[in-house]
Amino acid sequence: MAGTYTQLHIQVVFAVAGRACLIPTKHQEQLNQYISGIIANKGQKALAVNGMPDHMHVLLGLRPETALADVVRDIKANASRFINEQRWVAGKFAWQRGYGAFSYSASHLDQVIRYIHNQQAHHANRSFQAEYQELLNRFGIGYDPRYLFDSAAE
Repeated sequence: MAGTYTQLHIQVVFAVAGRACLIPTKHQEQLNQYISGIIANKGQKALAVNGMPDHMHVLLGLRPETALADVVRDIKANASRFINEQRWVAGKFAWQRGYGAFSYSASHLDQVIRYIHNQQAHHANRSFQAEYQELLNRFGIGYDPRYLFDSAAE
């Protein structure tokens, strides 16, 4: 085969350390744009970025030569540094260790993008913990509830 052709769409979900509600609503759009910039600077494509005070959702197009773990590490490290530099929170902001990553076909992208953009309405009736466990269950990802969430930061 003469070339490499891929279609890799990944939704990444990660939480604030301790699942604390530390991301100020008034700064959410600025954080979304900053994270989109991180993704673009890494040569990837941000399809949707949005979150809540205690977590973030990122849908991205991943290039095949790039490790997802590297992209997520860079997003979390740079976004936490940005939040701390902006002094949006008292003390030091940090993300919880780990993340969830879920792959989607092109036929599901519009639905996932709407879901990410409508986080505020979605979470009026459901907690992040319930949402995250539902994603894990829907994708058949096994987990031990004792280790699903912790307060340790990255």
